[in-house]
Amino acid sequence: MAQWTERAELLFKKEGLEKLKNSNVLIVGVGGVGSFAAEFIARAGVGKMTIVDGDVVDITNINRQLPALHSTVGKAKIDIVGDRLMDINPELELTKIKEFLSPERAFEIVTNEFDYVMDCIDSVTPKLNLIIASKRKRVKIVSSMGAGGKMEAGKVKVSDISRTENCFLAKTIKRRLKEAGIDKGVKAVYSSEIQDPNSLRITDGSNFKKSFYGTNSYMPGLFGLHAAETVIRYLLKKED
Repeated sequence: MAQWTERAELLFKKEGLEKLKNSNVLIVGVGGVGSFAAEFIARAGVGKMTIVDGDVVDITNINRQLPALHSTVGKAKIDIVGDRLMDINPELELTKIKEFLSPERAFEIVTNEFDYVMDCIDSVTPKLNLIIASKRKRVKIVSSMGAGGKMEAGKVKVSDISRTENCFLAKTIKRRLKEAGIDKGVKAVYSSEIQDPNSLRITDGSNFKKSFYGTNSYMPGLFGLHAAETVIRYLLKKED
């Protein structure tokens, strides 16, 4: 194993590191939640990753997104994150798909080659279709719900989406999934804290996004951490 994985090997053992090295993870969205999730997945030693994102860094991203700096404003998030992942693990087999995930593309991109799908999208329609595509193709998925309008780190948790509460995004996704015949079997990262309604802003609806909540520096990263933990622990236990 590479020298940089020495501390991980003490915890995961050689067999665990080998499992991670032979795993393949799809991460859709590398903004606030996804950039941290991708970093944790790469640092764990996962050997193959595909990241999907069509956005560029905006100055308003700086308070919460890993690729967002004053020096990176206007640059593609997927390139910044991709370069960083390769600098973490030069042997990583990385595929970058620079696009916003349209409904039909979700069903093309999700395949049985992936051991896990990480949904880090913040827009309803692409998120819904990614979940449905993963369920239809029987690929494991963990989906990030709303980190906006939240402050309490201790109320972030992972559960089946059917058990989520106090999350407007999760409520909408659950309703739409039920219409598609899916009422459970999707792991979700969410916060049980009630969202601050005064932090809501309405958008022009571009890229499937109609509104957003104010977000602090640590909640998106925390959601990414919980998602990464879910995936890494699954991969370590997965039978060869």
